[in-house]
Amino acid sequence: MKDGIRSWLELTPAPIHNLSIMESFDFETNAAKNRIWYLGDANELAQLYGQVQLSTDRYKFWACVSSPGMEIRKIHTGMPGNIVDVLTSVVLTDLNDIQFDNKTDQEIWDKIVEENELSKLFEEALKKTLYIGDGAFKISFDSTMSDYPIIEFYPGDEIELTRKRGRIREVIFRTTYTRGKQKYVLKEAYGYGYIKNRLEKDGKEVALGYLPETENVRDYEFAGYTEKDGDTPKDTSKAYILAVPMMIYKSARYAGRGQSIFDRKVDAFDSLDEAWSQWMDALRAGRTKEYIPDNLLPRDPNTGKILKPNFFDHRYIQTDSNLQEGAQSRIATEQAEIPHESYEATYVNALDLCLQGIISPSTMGIDVKKLDNADAQREKEKATLYTRNAIVDALTKDIKALAVAALKAYREFNQLDSEKDSNPTVTFGEYANPSFESQVETLSKAKQGRIMSTKTCVDELYGDTKEDAWKDEEVARILEEEGVAMVEEPAVNLEGVNLDEV
Repeated sequence: MKDGIRSWLELTPAPIHNLSIMESFDFETNAAKNRIWYLGDANELAQLYGQVQLSTDRYKFWACVSSPGMEIRKIHTGMPGNIVDVLTSVVLTDLNDIQFDNKTDQEIWDKIVEENELSKLFEEALKKTLYIGDGAFKISFDSTMSDYPIIEFYPGDEIELTRKRGRIREVIFRTTYTRGKQKYVLKEAYGYGYIKNRLEKDGKEVALGYLPETENVRDYEFAGYTEKDGDTPKDTSKAYILAVPMMIYKSARYAGRGQSIFDRKVDAFDSLDEAWSQWMDALRAGRTKEYIPDNLLPRDPNTGKILKPNFFDHRYIQTDSNLQEGAQSRIATEQAEIPHESYEATYVNALDLCLQGIISPSTMGIDVKKLDNADAQREKEKATLYTRNAIVDALTKDIKALAVAALKAYREFNQLDSEKDSNPTVTFGEYANPSFESQVETLSKAKQGRIMSTKTCVDELYGDTKEDAWKDEEVARILEEEGVAMVEEPAVNLEGVNLDEV
């Protein structure tokens, strides 16, 4: 009987499900969408979402169309573009000069920086990389314009990346030319040791000489590359590529491509615009209304006709005069009660979602609690600091690779020999660091407590703002003022002394 009533657990395997999810956009379309958000033009945003046929996007603020007679003014806050501009300024403001160990390399690089105005180019490159996702620097030569390498930046929607085992083997730059109503695309494939060009029309190859802009374009081989090598020269010690891809974050959607900081934030930007537009629409609908009886309206003294109001600075609503006995004609004024606190709370919450995980409100110049001390303000800058660190890490590697490739190209183009490869140093200053006065106070206490040496104090205080030689001299001056002098150890006069006999 016990065996008969014993219970047991039997698990039935779940049935197999086949899921088919359609992506919203490909990489190029997504890049175009992010570009429109960065530019921040309300008309262009309305046109963009007016052409999007996705089911969910039809109900977004910028895609919805007002009913006849119920139109509202759609306002764009410009927050996406402001975020990119502020992050770019925060990072590049602290970029120090790129230093080389070799004096000759330093002189060549300084000339390249001057010829290409690299400070402006880096600003353009970082902005486009942040809102598009990635891009690439292209190094080329044009002796009619400059004797030094010409550096250009192509955003992610104008390049293609070819990878092999996860590593970039080729960067293809696309340049579009229009002739009449036909569009031609020049594809310049930059690989390790070669540059190969291809002109296409509707995906089919045509001769390079078909367009005057491309008739002088030629393929090139360098760094010992031959056609038999495939995509990599046999002598890998000399192999390099005249293109440097740039990427801050890796995309989880598009394999091998970069991720824009606008991804996952577009809905929040749309909600912020809706909250602000609704608030402003309430203000417009709640303007003061003035009711004036007919007999009190201003009239022309010559004709007696009622003067038309100025719709900009004086508007009113005309009412009939009260003809009852003893009635008095009065001008009535009504003011709508607008719930500003509710609108403000909605706007602030929407703004927090837009900035969350990217940048701190105080970095954007948004007023936080004015009573916060310096430590509290630095705590609120942590979101900016995390994003800045990611950008700095990526820029440090990319700028160093760009400098090395540019100098290699210059030496090979001018048939110059080099004993060893260039080793540039790319550094950035500190961000949101304590004031100089507070650093002096903290380091003084550490020095007096005998937990930090004089040399360490000087290094912490000046950081990268001073050279190592200057800091060594400063340490020597401080020790000398403290009565500590560094002298050579006196030598013992052993003349005439035979140590073997001692």
